[in-house]
Amino acid sequence: MQTKTNWLQFGTLISVFFFWGFVAASNDILIPVFQESFKLSPAASQYVSLAFYVAYTVGSLIYVGIAKMAGVDILNRIGYKDGICLGLLISAVGTSMFYLAAQSGSLNLMLSGLFVVGLGFSLQQIAANPLAIVMGDPRNGAQRLTLAGGINNFGTTIGPLLVSFAIFGSSSGTHQHVAIENVKMPYLILTLAFIAVALILKFSSVPNHIDLDGQQKESASSNPLALKKDSALSYPQLLGGMLAIFFYVGVEVSTASNLPLYLKQNLGIMTQDVAPYISLYWASLMIGRWTGAVGVFEAGAGTKKLLKFLAPYAAFGVFLLVNAIAGHAISQFFVYVGVIVVMVLADMLSKGNPARMLLYFSLCAIVALLVGINTGGMLGAYAFISVGLFCSTLWPCIFALGIAGLGKHTNQGSSLLIMMIMGGGFVSTLQGALASQIGIQTSYIVGVGCFVYLAGYALYATKVLREQGIDLDTPTF
Repeated sequence: MQTKTNWLQFGTLISVFFFWGFVAASNDILIPVFQESFKLSPAASQYVSLAFYVAYTVGSLIYVGIAKMAGVDILNRIGYKDGICLGLLISAVGTSMFYLAAQSGSLNLMLSGLFVVGLGFSLQQIAANPLAIVMGDPRNGAQRLTLAGGINNFGTTIGPLLVSFAIFGSSSGTHQHVAIENVKMPYLILTLAFIAVALILKFSSVPNHIDLDGQQKESASSNPLALKKDSALSYPQLLGGMLAIFFYVGVEVSTASNLPLYLKQNLGIMTQDVAPYISLYWASLMIGRWTGAVGVFEAGAGTKKLLKFLAPYAAFGVFLLVNAIAGHAISQFFVYVGVIVVMVLADMLSKGNPARMLLYFSLCAIVALLVGINTGGMLGAYAFISVGLFCSTLWPCIFALGIAGLGKHTNQGSSLLIMMIMGGGFVSTLQGALASQIGIQTSYIVGVGCFVYLAGYALYATKVLREQGIDLDTPTF
């Protein structure tokens, strides 16, 4: 079993994580472009998000269906690296459809292109997430996935800036009109980038196969009965993890998507001025993930403690720099330095244990939401924005807990977890509907409910994994 991370291999792998964030965040730039060019209502313009996120669920169902009919796991047959390459090429087909769609002015073809991009991303995520976990010491798998997530959020930070510049000719996107043909060039470049990364990955030393059965036998050697399950759905940690992914993605997306309405109604901040606040929310995920990834590096205890404080502020500096370039006032965000300290302390207390981190961060998020619900004003805004900090490392924690001990069923479990990304659409819709009844501020109680479940799953997963002989306690310093 590989016990040290090969950083050249890992660096090549996590380039795909960057693309997931880059494209997903850039979709927010497409929404107003589509709305203006195709004369869509605000609700209809959300077809951009719907087409993209539904593709993850459809892609996962296709994966499970084909594997079931073939009687063999697809990734075990074609390989993890080759599966990611295939996913990149599928996404390249999707982005290339933008050129034809812009040429013909077809909204349906553009939405179809986004759907195909999402299908490719689905396959990439099914393969890349478990591969990132096992490419090194398995005890640090969740932290390695956190580091990959930090690269993903670097993509979410700069993606909208670059795509906006490519489409509008500026980073602010304040032009009154833009022709739909302007999307052709950036998405053509993205097509070429997908193909280039697929070729680089294909001929890289990134492993194509991993010994899932061997890892399962080692991690669960004290409980041989845990090896005799015939389906991923037979593992309680996966079933609970599927719901956890649903609620996690749901609360992450809904907190941000409902923030503009809160800012408008409670602070009088108009739509054209909310960009830096939304940017800080998504940058908060990068801040948290850079912090959580420190434990994966081979360094002394003192160095790691120092990096725990330096890494989040380096990420915060990236946020400030990007927004300064975009022409936004950044002095108002300096107070956020104090909020980051809370997240750092919670991270250090977790000591690298994914269940403990999930528990502590969920509890912090509950407190943040309750502060936002019961205070209002700018304090409420920062409280809601800070949810991004406490969402930051939850994906790798849940993913690591959900597939722990699955062995040969890991790929099936991974695809089922990816399928639950659809929670991003359902939870945000629920909160939006509730906001019209009880007010936007009080509607954030939906997020509180999501985090209550996540905290409960942290305790439940610890119990069931211990019963299977899997110890999650991995002190990092």
